[in-house]
Amino acid sequence: MISTENLYSHYLNHPVISTDTRNIENGSIFFALKGDNFNANEFAAQAIEKGAAFAVVDEEKYAVNDKCLLVEDVLTTLQDLARYHRKQLNIPVVGLTGSNGKTTSKELINAVLSERYKTFATFGNLNNHIGVPLSILSITNDVEVAVIEMGANHQKEIELLCTIAQPTHGIITNVGMAHLDGFGGFEGVKKGKAELYNYLKANNGYTFINRDNAYLLEMSSSAGLNKMIYYGTELGNAIKGTLKSSDPFIEVEWTNHDTNSEVTTNLTGSYNFENILAAICIGDFFDMTPEEINKGLRGYQPKNNRSQLTKTENNTVICDFYNANPSSMSAALNNISVLSADKKTAVLGDMFELGPESEKQHEIIATQATKSGLDEIVLIGKYFFAFKEKLNATFFETPAEAAAYLQEKQIKNNLVLLKGSRGMKLESLLQYL
Repeated sequence: MISTENLYSHYLNHPVISTDTRNIENGSIFFALKGDNFNANEFAAQAIEKGAAFAVVDEEKYAVNDKCLLVEDVLTTLQDLARYHRKQLNIPVVGLTGSNGKTTSKELINAVLSERYKTFATFGNLNNHIGVPLSILSITNDVEVAVIEMGANHQKEIELLCTIAQPTHGIITNVGMAHLDGFGGFEGVKKGKAELYNYLKANNGYTFINRDNAYLLEMSSSAGLNKMIYYGTELGNAIKGTLKSSDPFIEVEWTNHDTNSEVTTNLTGSYNFENILAAICIGDFFDMTPEEINKGLRGYQPKNNRSQLTKTENNTVICDFYNANPSSMSAALNNISVLSADKKTAVLGDMFELGPESEKQHEIIATQATKSGLDEIVLIGKYFFAFKEKLNATFFETPAEAAAYLQEKQIKNNLVLLKGSRGMKLESLLQYL
């Protein structure tokens, strides 16, 4: 069995990690992870043939030569290697979690900080027990600040990820009705997200807190935090902000006690106001000028179908179908309700991982949608379909059925909200809008 220290010496000479034989990089170290339906130990020899310098395996029969490094458990070894690497990095690491807005906040924070510093930020949404170690192992010695996103769908997950990322600074964007099944209800969500606060308290870290959010104030008080930096809409915060406009793009006026400043972003959705304030607060904490902060905010272009305004041949579409939960769905409906447009349509898909709350939460959102004053509501999926006889909307059990309807109807000159859980694959409908 190879030790973490010896494996780290190999990593220093081969600092690229691969977990998929379909895209092996020459000279990388291949980690043979296991899943419910696969065992990558079987592909270790293939990874080496494709150019991997070493393959880390945890079944002796696959350790066929000295390039196959045998360990007790590949996933645990990957996490331990990331912890070891993190301890060699003497840099600030901003750990970030929350029910909604994690990835957008992470990208905004990175966009701001990168105006002055050499930064690293979690790529895409590699924010779980595999993604966080891979992110940490991607941080090079020239990085000055890292922003690490941490996702969770059950308690103790953030606690684990904190032991890997070892954040010196942290932020919880918000807590909402997400992953209720895994967390065991909303109180479980709060407890799970608060694991970041608990880690920062135990390790004397700094915490950025939205003072307008009563849940975060309650959680931070329970954690006994003592290095808190506040942002919000009231005086007395490190950053005070005002939402000037969000129709369609967000304009913010903000002050850091010394300087008043204004910035117009490329983000839509008033719910992103607090994510922008968080990025401003963190940039200000790291001694950035208002000019640098605003330049970073102006330069950020939303992507990955998160609050992304897309003009198609026929309509303007708010592409927000990367994921959905009751909190984010309600915020998105509130947002489109106040935007200026002659005609408005909402195309909404089912929300997943809500457990016993699923029926109730889908009825709440469906009811909100039908009362939002939009010209048309299209609801898709088995959970929404259950209310077909009860509410005045157009219902479909599957995206394919909705696609046929949208293709035939040809909605034109509308502002369209397209939102649902990732598993609904609502991107397939964009071509018909």
